[in-house]
Amino acid sequence: MTAFSELSDCSGHSAPADRPVRVLLADDEELIRHAVGLILRHADGVEVVGEAANGEEAVRVAARTRPDVALVDIRMPVLDGLAAIGPLLALRPRPRVVMLTTFGDDENVAHALRAGATGFLLKDEGPQELIRAVRAAAAGDAVLSPGVTGAVIERMLTTAPGAPGAGRAPDTRADQRLAALTGRERDVLALLADGLANLEIGHRLGIGVGTVKTHVSAILEKTGTESRVQAAVLAYRAGLLS
Repeated sequence: MTAFSELSDCSGHSAPADRPVRVLLADDEELIRHAVGLILRHADGVEVVGEAANGEEAVRVAARTRPDVALVDIRMPVLDGLAAIGPLLALRPRPRVVMLTTFGDDENVAHALRAGATGFLLKDEGPQELIRAVRAAAAGDAVLSPGVTGAVIERMLTTAPGAPGAGRAPDTRADQRLAALTGRERDVLALLADGLANLEIGHRLGIGVGTVKTHVSAILEKTGTESRVQAAVLAYRAGLLS
């Protein structure tokens, strides 16, 4: 699992440090729900507050239980996981939605992240990786399974309107969206897009985590982006990183 930096501070609420991370499990396979639930129920600081067998049920259960993180399978009956992302994010407070699936193709990953998912994990992740992913998502980090981050960015770059292909000049429209950023905000965005988490960004720039979060919020507002991945893609499109 890769913590793909704090690329969005508006994709959901963060779990208060003084209570367990509340998790909803949505998967049509009862065995998977049981196995994942067993892992999380034995993890310190994590509480499984609900389960669902399809996306429609997941939205209903989430509205009742108010989870911090929703682990949602992609392929489910009635309403699949991708279609459930929007209704889940329409809830208040919004849960962080992490897709948990055996389908690791780039198209599904990119679709999920464009729809607002905080992360994407494969079901063959180990127990500790799963637990770390839940905690990272609750804290505001976007998470991706190893090996998919670069492929996702590449797909989102090549399919975004006006996106330059490999070796082409930076997109001037994307660069214009960064024009309102201060020098420090551009520094933060570059480190975000390079995969650093807030704590690492703070260490690199010599500032506190709270200050990093303030810069991230300003970056999202000024650039009109709504997710960490969108901000990273914008940085690449503008030529802020190669």
